[in-house]
Amino acid sequence: MSQVPAATRTLRVLRFLADRPEAAPLEHIMRACELPRSTAYHLLRAMVDEGFVVHLADEARYGLGPAAHEVGGGYARQAPLARIARRPLADLSDESGQNAHLAVLHGRDVLYLIEERAPGRPSLVTDVGVRLPAHLTASGRAVLAALPAPQVRALYPDRQAFALRHGTGPASPSALRAVLIETRQRGHATEDGDVTPGFSSVAAAVLDHTGHPVAGVAVTVENRVACPEPYADAVCRTAVLLTRRLGGHPETR
Repeated sequence: MSQVPAATRTLRVLRFLADRPEAAPLEHIMRACELPRSTAYHLLRAMVDEGFVVHLADEARYGLGPAAHEVGGGYARQAPLARIARRPLADLSDESGQNAHLAVLHGRDVLYLIEERAPGRPSLVTDVGVRLPAHLTASGRAVLAALPAPQVRALYPDRQAFALRHGTGPASPSALRAVLIETRQRGHATEDGDVTPGFSSVAAAVLDHTGHPVAGVAVTVENRVACPEPYADAVCRTAVLLTRRLGGHPETR
């Protein structure tokens, strides 16, 4: 095993975790991947730091992290998802008369893949390629609310994990839990001025065939012009449409 490159060891661990229905303890990973304890621990620590693995400390187990889901869903996200979503996003922008966008989770951030700007509406910070703290955005909250609770806890273990833009929004694990509970109960996510003062958003999650949230669809409005809530139904319909086109089941939302 000493002659096996570190990259090969990393891929073996990822394949082992991907084949399992749940997270695994360190001892199981060591045996399955034929790794010494110290090697397995340091390898997993590096993978946790990069977001490919999450350490579920309360369960003493390791599971796939958001970066691994991004790689695994890269085909669906980078090619088909962008192509599949562009027309529905344009229709959503036309129907609402507001800016619409699609974002994916990238660690603790969301990365914006598509923005459809409505005529006469101001440009936003949510342009294609921009990354923003997921817990502050409606798109990010929609995706986080659809993730398993242990994965959210691993992403946001303490107050140091929370970045703020304007001093508003959840700044602790308990505050984020409250926001995500409200999001699940409501059926869609919202934010008001946490990204940009004077602008609000409403969003819903897009699920893949495994039920994993691969993206968030959102509409953003200028508060002096409109309120985002009236657009929630249209946003949710668009998310359901994209979920179906990805082979997902909308009822799991």
